[in-house]
Amino acid sequence: MIFKSPHPDVVVPDIGITDYVLHRAAELGPQPALIDGDSGRALSYQELEEQIRQTAAGLIARGLRKGDVFAVCMPNLPEYPVAYHGIISAGGVVLPMNPMLTAGEISYVLKDSGARYLLTIPPLVEKAKEAMQQASVEELFVLGEEEEASSFVSLRDEGTLASPPQIDPVHDVAALPYSSGTSGLPKGVMLTHRNLVANIEQIFGAGHLPRTGDRLIAALPLAHIYPMQVVMNLGLRVGATLITMLRPDFPHFLELVQRYRINRVDVVPPMVLGLARHPLVDKYDLSSLEVVASAAAPLSAQQQQACTDRLGCVVKQCYGMTEAAPAVLGTSDDPSASPPGSVGPLLPNTTARIVDPVTGGPGEEGELLFRGPQMMKGYWNNRAATEATIDSEGWLHTGDIVRVDQEGNFYVVDRLKELIKFEGFQIAPAQLEAVLATHPAVADAAVVGVPQEEVGEVPKAYVVIREGQDPADEEIMSFVAERVAPYKKVRVIERVESIPRAPTGKILRRLLAEKERGKQERRSAGSRLEGALL
Repeated sequence: MIFKSPHPDVVVPDIGITDYVLHRAAELGPQPALIDGDSGRALSYQELEEQIRQTAAGLIARGLRKGDVFAVCMPNLPEYPVAYHGIISAGGVVLPMNPMLTAGEISYVLKDSGARYLLTIPPLVEKAKEAMQQASVEELFVLGEEEEASSFVSLRDEGTLASPPQIDPVHDVAALPYSSGTSGLPKGVMLTHRNLVANIEQIFGAGHLPRTGDRLIAALPLAHIYPMQVVMNLGLRVGATLITMLRPDFPHFLELVQRYRINRVDVVPPMVLGLARHPLVDKYDLSSLEVVASAAAPLSAQQQQACTDRLGCVVKQCYGMTEAAPAVLGTSDDPSASPPGSVGPLLPNTTARIVDPVTGGPGEEGELLFRGPQMMKGYWNNRAATEATIDSEGWLHTGDIVRVDQEGNFYVVDRLKELIKFEGFQIAPAQLEAVLATHPAVADAAVVGVPQEEVGEVPKAYVVIREGQDPADEEIMSFVAERVAPYKKVRVIERVESIPRAPTGKILRRLLAEKERGKQERRSAGSRLEGALL
């Protein structure tokens, strides 16, 4: 059975993403487009457009060619969309990178993408230089001043872009965020101009309706596809003002919401849980909030309702993935449109199937497959991974288990794919297993996600220790933590005699995950029994 969106199809304009986002910049003129949450430094719509065009002219003068990959590794600052759209306007492909990544992780992505340029900020220059040693990056740019790095701001000295490169919105790649897909190491997701434009139009068509003058906050890293599109690109398209948040800190988030009277926020489930339960919330005036949207991981109906009850505003959730630019399903701003716990119906122009993950046949509950104009072009230089994700009929296999009710609202039930979701961030078990394999005392290892309400899931490692070795669990966890981004570190160690593997040598993580679920259920049953006895 093929499920269709209840929303009318939207018309996708045949236009590049930058022209689409900036279509009202001249009209909005002096209105603040971005404000640095910490300093109050503002960038108007007129200044934003001028700086983007000037940056594009400077990049072309510096030698950037159409299709060149330009990596951006920096935190949320008003200059983020200047860099993002300046690169795209020059015909380049922007590669967003989380600044929390280690030098080794940055190096892997730089090498895999073949990036020619890298932009960062002064405190991250040394890490960037270390990452560049094994990559083919030709020039390092910095936002500010730093020895052995080019000034990104100086690119604007070339003037305004006179004749921008010709863009083919359907085929030309605009952004190359990295995702682990359903399994394995991170892969470059090729998102065309049309993918990005179409998904914003689809989100509007589904009833997500920010207005001109709304105040949004970029609390999540703009390197992540969710805030990149739903906060930055969508917000600028409608003429909202974006408050950038430099530090990913919950009290700081509350303070900025109060100070700038933020009326819409896009967050992840752990932040919704904080808004619903944290005692600190009572110390701030959050009465300006009208809509809280959650994505990147499932949010239970109870958590969603608790946040609604406490804040007195609309709390809704959506579903997507990097490969979908990012939205596939979403609830509208009307709280009566979809029940709590649901991720809503399909977006306009989107169709889906639910199939049994083993047989591939139809089922009431199964893996979500979808098709739509937001679907990625494919994985960068990785045909095998693309064909494993998009089948011969054009269906993208999400790796998520869902069900749908009679009204067409979808619910995320489980994850077939191996990715671990920690506070909305993706963690690939294969990457952590590769790091563990380099520890001198570890003979074999496997990593799975363990549910934890506050953050979603945490990585747990099953390790086989070499004979004659006896390292402390803390030492193994520290070894991994030194080699990966902070959110990826292993939180739990369990020693086992062997790792379950298929005859091909593939780790059977499903068996470990089932074993872990059994433990969780027994603990839960024990707690209920203890409560009954008391």
